Amino acid sequence: MTKLENIPTSSPQEFSKKKCNEELTAFRKKLFELQNIFYADGRFGLLIIFQGVDTSGKDGTIRHVMTCMNPMGVQVKSFKQPTEEEMKHDFLWRVYPHFPAKGMIEVFNRSYYEDILVPSIEEKLSKEELRHRCQLINSLEQHLELSNTHVLKFFLHISKEEQKQRIKERLTQPQKRWKYKKEDEVAADRWSDYMDVYEMIINKCNKHPWHIIPADKRWHRNFAVAKVLTDHLESLHLKFP
Repeated sequence: MTKLENIPTSSPQEFSKKKCNEELTAFRKKLFELQNIFYADGRFGLLIIFQGVDTSGKDGTIRHVMTCMNPMGVQVKSFKQPTEEEMKHDFLWRVYPHFPAKGMIEVFNRSYYEDILVPSIEEKLSKEELRHRCQLINSLEQHLELSNTHVLKFFLHISKEEQKQRIKERLTQPQKRWKYKKEDEVAADRWSDYMDVYEMIINKCNKHPWHIIPADKRWHRNFAVAKVLTDHLESLHLKFP
């Protein structure tokens, strides 16, 4: 069983900022080439999911890792609070149109996991409803895999102290002030609740494994995600038609 409290949020000592940035530059060049072949090969779709508490760096990771790719082959979808129309349907309804076609990479900034996380925090799901949603997600991801749509799931793991610092940055730095929401501090006050629910999600929705990325250091976070993505694409033995 995965225990988040036992997993470091900071980079291993053997990694330096200089080394990770150099490696990231090399990975970007490789990812540009791999995504081009991925599109031409056309056998697979790829769904990349980013989850994490507020300020964990989902936007920044997507920007630093994915911008090397051709935007014609990569799409990003951000899932926010469900709209009135979306609330009239089952919780998975809003994600269906956004699964990637063959040759395409789709990035979810938050995802259907929010429909477990938020209702659990707000205590709006019974144990049976929670179990049902976890089962549906496991079945959905298995269905995608059997349909040649691969799923990569990242949990960006930051410490409580780092989250507080990043919230402070949003208040004090003009270029980040627009990101600040009062709800950020409310969520930070419920740190333990969020960690408990994420831990449950990681353990219950694990038919496809989670990549838990130490994210206190942005430069290591970007490097680690780029490495997982590069390794996965290389494992597909992609080729031009």
